[in-house]
Amino acid sequence: MTNPPARTPEDQPGRLRVGVIGAGRVGSVLGAALHRAGHRVVATAAVSAASLARAARLLPEAEVLSADEVARRADLLLLAVPDDTLSDLVAGLVRTAAVRPGQIVFHTSGAHGVVVLAPATQAGAFCLALHPVMTFTGRPEDLDRIGGISYGITAPPELRPVAESLVVEMGGEPEWLAETDRPLYHAALAHGANHLTTLINEAIELLRQAGVAHPERMIAPLLSAAVDNALRLGDGALTGPVVRGDARTVVSHLETLTARAPESVAAYLALARRTSDRAIDSGRLRTLDAEDLLGVLTNPQQGATT
Repeated sequence: MTNPPARTPEDQPGRLRVGVIGAGRVGSVLGAALHRAGHRVVATAAVSAASLARAARLLPEAEVLSADEVARRADLLLLAVPDDTLSDLVAGLVRTAAVRPGQIVFHTSGAHGVVVLAPATQAGAFCLALHPVMTFTGRPEDLDRIGGISYGITAPPELRPVAESLVVEMGGEPEWLAETDRPLYHAALAHGANHLTTLINEAIELLRQAGVAHPERMIAPLLSAAVDNALRLGDGALTGPVVRGDARTVVSHLETLTARAPESVAAYLALARRTSDRAIDSGRLRTLDAEDLLGVLTNPQQGATT
């Protein structure tokens, strides 16, 4: 197969042939966003039944091919695969000469920058890390949700205009990140979004155990207000027994959780300790008023028996 001649980023045509490797929750949506921007999604790699269904729904004009063939047909190659498989995928594409000079290659991993794409860069591709800061469910509304979201971008200085153009075309806002800051950036997002989902579902289960018929309906306004206040007020939005230093209430919580939901005790303690630290550091809770509470959080077994 004869590859097209090499091009510089400035020479790339306005509309590109897009290949999507990984038609999962992220890849299919970003492929559809690129299609909506006027690019042509010509091929995708999809294996599972769910990925094939998403490809059919969101990338209807794309031919389902092997990863190597997807790469060979694309001017713009989107890699949307799990973090731990990205390095091997890139190495395999380069080894089979599926990546060519002048091709734009970007991945959607939050954990990685452009170093993971080094083999493709050495093969002459223009490589970018474009991570959409959004949670994807695989549902149709995902495409509507990505308008206005941020993208964590890592790119060589000379490729910044290319990265910015792609993000803007997908309706996003660019946020530039150094390679060395990617792990902290990704940890922050995972801690905030993934753990929040766990926390919400755990709270719903506890309410259901407490006899609440519609816990989702009950907790939704509270959670919406809490998130809004936290984003606007920072630690000034902290409320509840920990911020008030109400040690006896926290002891009661720990006792009932130990009896009825022991799997939740460790998470409650960890978050209560971190909440007390932030409340003290921000001046919301005086250290003197926190003595009994800190004793309970340090030694919950002793606190529960006093």
